[in-house]
Amino acid sequence: MKALVYTGKLGMEIRDEPMPSPGENQSLIQVDAAGICGSDMHAYHGLDPRRVPPMILGHEIAGKVLEGPMKGKRVAINPLISCMQCRECRMGHNHRCPHRDLIGLGRAGGYSEFLVADNINLFEISDKLSAKNASLMEPTAVSLHAVVMAEKILTRPITESRALVIGGGAIGVLAALILKQKGVRELTIAETSKARRDTLKTIGCGETHDPIADSPLSESSFDLVVDAVGSGRTRSEASRVTRAGGVISHIGLQDNEPGLDTRKLTLQEITFIGHYTYTATDLQAALNLIDEGGLGDLSWVESRSLDDGAQAFDDIHTGIASAPKIVLHPAEWT
Repeated sequence: MKALVYTGKLGMEIRDEPMPSPGENQSLIQVDAAGICGSDMHAYHGLDPRRVPPMILGHEIAGKVLEGPMKGKRVAINPLISCMQCRECRMGHNHRCPHRDLIGLGRAGGYSEFLVADNINLFEISDKLSAKNASLMEPTAVSLHAVVMAEKILTRPITESRALVIGGGAIGVLAALILKQKGVRELTIAETSKARRDTLKTIGCGETHDPIADSPLSESSFDLVVDAVGSGRTRSEASRVTRAGGVISHIGLQDNEPGLDTRKLTLQEITFIGHYTYTATDLQAALNLIDEGGLGDLSWVESRSLDDGAQAFDDIHTGIASAPKIVLHPAEWT
């Protein structure tokens, strides 16, 4: 089968790979769409020791079941693999499983014509939903999980909150769209890339802010800050602009550098909460939200063929790509 293989730092190439064979309680999937995630870019930059080349990346996947109990059904895939035996799994928090794995991390991913996935991880999608949009179930669930958790902590309804999203990539955009869908009226998205800021303006999910050229945002002025970058610099900015009693929702994992102002967080009772992946409930809710059009037409998502995958990675790397999300299609686009 044809696959886009990560070969090492800044290396991606199309190769002929062995056809996967499903094991017990698994299905064979024909991949129709697989999105490029920030974590895939992290591996591409040689910064993720967990993703060892040569390997097939990609965990935002939709396709059709060729072999398995759901044969003939179109599905989106939960890429998270948990042990289902540990304390966290048995409490319903399998996304916190200390033994968790991920398709495209420890197992071959979706940048290929075919893929094997566990039956329990398959979510049937409606006939009206394109594979491109269905592949957004996973990143949407990441953002939805973070917003829902932050919403529980806010001292006032989220509709009354002034919100800032740091980072105009897919996770940031999806978080902003979810916040807008939930009724947040004052919403700002901070993004350093002009091309992405231009795209954000066409999406219309909030005011845009250039952290480099624009005047600094007012100190202690936001009830909720969603950090979809996760760097020392963004944690510092989140600390600075969150008001007393506010919430910092931390999704990004760019680095582990210092920047969080723990003194301010303590003195002003600001809640800092980290979020990792999602629950099965989050995934189903995200899929429903996409299917019902709750996040708009998603026309800002760019489609490219799998053959163009190496160029897509390079375009994101060099900043040429203006789309917050690029989805690769191994076969006919659906």
